[in-house]
Amino acid sequence: MDRLRTIEWKDGAVTLVDQTRLPCELAYLRVETIEQMHEAIKLLKVRGAPAIGIAAAFGLCLALRSFPERGSVHDLVTVFEKNADYLASSRPTAVNLFWAIDRMKARVKQLSAQNLGIAQIKEELLKEAQLILQEDKNTCRAIGEAGLTLLEGKKAILTHCNAGGLATAEYGTALAPVYVAKEQGKTIQVYADETRPLLQGSRITAFELNKAGIPITVICDNMAATVMHKGMIDAVIVGADRIASNGDTANKIGTYGVALIAAAHKIPFYVAAPSTTFDLSIADGTEIPIEERGREEIASFFGKETVPQGVDVFNPAFDVTPANLISAIITEKGVIKQPFKDSIKAVLG
Repeated sequence: MDRLRTIEWKDGAVTLVDQTRLPCELAYLRVETIEQMHEAIKLLKVRGAPAIGIAAAFGLCLALRSFPERGSVHDLVTVFEKNADYLASSRPTAVNLFWAIDRMKARVKQLSAQNLGIAQIKEELLKEAQLILQEDKNTCRAIGEAGLTLLEGKKAILTHCNAGGLATAEYGTALAPVYVAKEQGKTIQVYADETRPLLQGSRITAFELNKAGIPITVICDNMAATVMHKGMIDAVIVGADRIASNGDTANKIGTYGVALIAAAHKIPFYVAAPSTTFDLSIADGTEIPIEERGREEIASFFGKETVPQGVDVFNPAFDVTPANLISAIITEKGVIKQPFKDSIKAVLG
């Protein structure tokens, strides 16, 4: 099965799929500076919470490329932390971004206390970033295996936005069970909401599943209720950008509406995410920061104005699905079931 390499370190720089150019063109972007990485994250050239975390880890390695090997370790740490704060400003909602940055900051502090040279510290930080990437591959594969147990006897799922391989290092989160099923000779039909305003479902989910030979049907966002009413959907699986300690989940705008429709039709609604997407420091979804993006994403469509000049738009990139609408949360550590307040702690430790 042909799965794309979303992001990798190659020849001293980061190579990633430029997802803004899909599906018309499969183009790879070479990122050589932290400024370019900041832009790639902010402009959604790399997107999906796990992939953003990996990109951030590599971005911090790029930030030290020009640091002189005869410089002081103290100055290196100062430069590193300054760039970490800069990279953290790229997008506010996906907690994996901050998790990866904090992990790299902890590692540089650990290394700075070991009497190592500048070159060796740089090398060890790159190893840490590579480890984050490899761990994500393993994690998503485990999510796929756990999620597949919930799809026994189910033939078709609906997903919203893109939580496939292109949102992670390889397998994806919401789509991981579909990929694992394919490896086992099983076929699961996927229906993908187009996901306005940036069409991640129709542009990206449809692109990667079609390339992998998995049956995919794209529907407009406002068709979800119809396909559920017709009995065409057995389960809904979505990804997540941040999950509160009570199970409230932030994901791409429109997810909340899909959850309400699923509940009305008594269709299970699953969230698939790595343990790094949980933010146990917050009690519920009201504390999750929601990114608001620019007017142009709604007011124009493929270069043509679709909203009259002078008319305001409201463009939150995410919404929060309350925990009571979620049937289960699929993680690499197993399936978390209701009541989430207790089971999240039990599964995640």
